[in-house]
Amino acid sequence: MKLLLIAPASKPWHHVGRARWFNGKTFRFSLLSLLTVAAETPPDVDVEIVDEQLNDIPWDGGHDLIGITCMTAAAPRAYEIAGRFRSRGIPVVLGGMHPTFCPDEALLHADAVCVGDAEGVWPRIVADAVAGRPSGVYRADSPGCLAGLRPLPRHLLERRRYGTVQAVQATRGCPNRCSFCAVSAFHRGGFRQRPVAEVVAEVASLPERFFVFVDDSLTADLDYARELFDALRPLGKRWISQSTLTVTDDPSLVRLAAASGCVGLFVGLETFSDRNLSSVDKGFNRVADYRERVRCLHDHGIGVEAGIVLGFDADDRGVFGRTLTLLDELEIDMVQVSVLTPLPGTPWHARVADRIFDHDWSHYDYHRVVFEPQQMTASQLQIGHDWVTSEFYRPWRIARRLARTAMRTRGWRYLPYEAAINAAYYGRVLHWGIRGYDPVSELADVRSPSSLLADGVHR
Repeated sequence: MKLLLIAPASKPWHHVGRARWFNGKTFRFSLLSLLTVAAETPPDVDVEIVDEQLNDIPWDGGHDLIGITCMTAAAPRAYEIAGRFRSRGIPVVLGGMHPTFCPDEALLHADAVCVGDAEGVWPRIVADAVAGRPSGVYRADSPGCLAGLRPLPRHLLERRRYGTVQAVQATRGCPNRCSFCAVSAFHRGGFRQRPVAEVVAEVASLPERFFVFVDDSLTADLDYARELFDALRPLGKRWISQSTLTVTDDPSLVRLAAASGCVGLFVGLETFSDRNLSSVDKGFNRVADYRERVRCLHDHGIGVEAGIVLGFDADDRGVFGRTLTLLDELEIDMVQVSVLTPLPGTPWHARVADRIFDHDWSHYDYHRVVFEPQQMTASQLQIGHDWVTSEFYRPWRIARRLARTAMRTRGWRYLPYEAAINAAYYGRVLHWGIRGYDPVSELADVRSPSSLLADGVHR
């Protein structure tokens, strides 16, 4: 039996990896969902993985079963691919975030849908395919244990075309229930951990020094994180991951993370408004604490990439300039600027359903406005999002940040990582011509950025 696993790419990302410059390689570090499916596939099945950012789909490859994973923005492309294979009588299974949230919709375009995790479910789908044809919705009865996960077949990916294929997962899910977050919705607020010994054994087996923890909230359980970091320390590796700022509640844990090889963390600041944070059930973030917590990470040689979301109900047209100023003041090293996006399956989608004007899933990529914000127009939100992105990644700002990092006592630990990520984001700005402008440049806020940060408000 021949199995083809596909990661579809929405239009802006289709074949982006073929560009000579700014080809997205830095951000392309994991096809964990498809590698997990491949690992769960019986050994007598011939498995091939296609990443549409890089490769064409082998339509005439003689495959017996097609598996496609997709986020919401890639769903239309996934459905198009599925239709072409099904028209030739080849069964298709859809899985991933979007099919999990919209199984009935996905089943209109596939023979079967895998809802949730693949472990414990995928072997049954393959068996049904061998016996005849997979059919309907498949889901695990309960979230599976993460002990004893099968080794990932990383050899199925083209190593040279990825920033790294050394992606490791220690935990799944997030115990927080932020209303706009698809991760929390996908895992229903659950949080699971692999045995530390198994994680460390996998990391020790990796041939290269640098790897990525692809966990959504690696430090959600501080005791588990401490045990993991302590066990990683003798390996001499370097790694990056995602965390909330609560990791800085205990500076000794931050120190241990650095000793274990942590050189960078993506942290979801989201907004500089406590009102906004409360509105999406993320009140555990406190804006007044941002500066001290970011400084704690920097003091231990850990770079900070901030997730910023624009378009909350308390955001007016002044949010863009204030956000940019405060990012500079906090000395954030890198930032991922997103538009608040009402993804299906999240509580936020239900809350703003009557304000959604764009139902084209391909536009739900976190960078296009699909709903009417409360205190500005959709056009102003789009223009402001683009402006913050392009301004933060202006070459002079990048140079200033790198110089600042080089002057820090432990800045050398993450300077190469920071330089690579900043250059990659700048490449995105150039590649897609992101510009925009400040919709309220003529309305300067009379209060200083420091007072805004201390108050935890945008208004």
